Amino acid sequence: MKIAKLSIATMASVFALGASGALSETLSLGDFQSTSHIVSVEGTTKWMAAVEKATEGKITFNHFPSEQAAKSKAQLDAVSSGILDAALLGVLYHADVLPLNSVVGLPGYYGSAVAGTKAIQAMLKEGPMRDEILATGVTPIYGFVLPPYQVLAKTRLGMPADWQAQDVRTSGSTQAMTARSLGAVGISIPGPEVYTAIERGRLDAVLFPLASVPGYKLNEVVSHISTNGSFGGYSFVMVVRSDLFNALDADAQQAMIAAGDETALHVAQAQDDSVNELIAQWKADGIDTYSFTSDEMAALNAAMAPVTQDWVERMGGEKAQQVLDSYNAQLSQ
Repeated sequence: MKIAKLSIATMASVFALGASGALSETLSLGDFQSTSHIVSVEGTTKWMAAVEKATEGKITFNHFPSEQAAKSKAQLDAVSSGILDAALLGVLYHADVLPLNSVVGLPGYYGSAVAGTKAIQAMLKEGPMRDEILATGVTPIYGFVLPPYQVLAKTRLGMPADWQAQDVRTSGSTQAMTARSLGAVGISIPGPEVYTAIERGRLDAVLFPLASVPGYKLNEVVSHISTNGSFGGYSFVMVVRSDLFNALDADAQQAMIAAGDETALHVAQAQDDSVNELIAQWKADGIDTYSFTSDEMAALNAAMAPVTQDWVERMGGEKAQQVLDSYNAQLSQ
């Protein structure tokens, strides 16, 4: 109720003050990540501070991290309905209404967070992915990806035969398809709940980006971590409710977008930089951090190859192919 009242007050003030240029607003921003996660430290927190500085304090934020305002799968609805003014969406949690944006979940496409982020940022500026988000009543401000997913497990998983009947945590339908292509069972569990699921034996393995592991302390409950796989990706998009964003003056809108462009590449680079350090640390802690052999990589890639075509067909054919072609083109630049 408190958040809803804040959102209503925000809207009233935006419309009352937007035309005069005397905008001074506090926006409620939902987030399912903890404030210790690299995405929050190097991303959301940095963006909020940059917007506040660029607008000279005319726009500030009430940040609700760790699902305080809405669960991970409810963030988009919370913004669309006016409970929140903005949110950092984990896009694959909303694949039912943002199916084309799930292209980032396909295995084997980008090799670093920076490369993937540059592609996603370009595709959010115009085209089907942007249009799909706008259709939900929110405006994308910036987007970025996590490093390519690796497998964290209780035993070493290499050849597809090793994956048979393993219960593997996946993010969204596309990554679930990837797990199934290897003979595993894909299970969707929000990030904050994964630690307990592994600890209690509900999961055998997790597909996860290495830079995000410390935020969930997953290295405490697994003994084997791959380092050179590419089991799909994950994207985040910062969104603001469209009627609110459109009511802001042009300078405020531009401040949000410019800060977002800078933040997207910053948080991507920060994640890439952290991976090698983390691998060395885990190795010193006695965790088996391993690279797939060339034979294992060939077998895994062959098994996962049908996932892309299946995604195109499930997502609607022509438009999905357009998104995939654009994704490939952006990644090849």
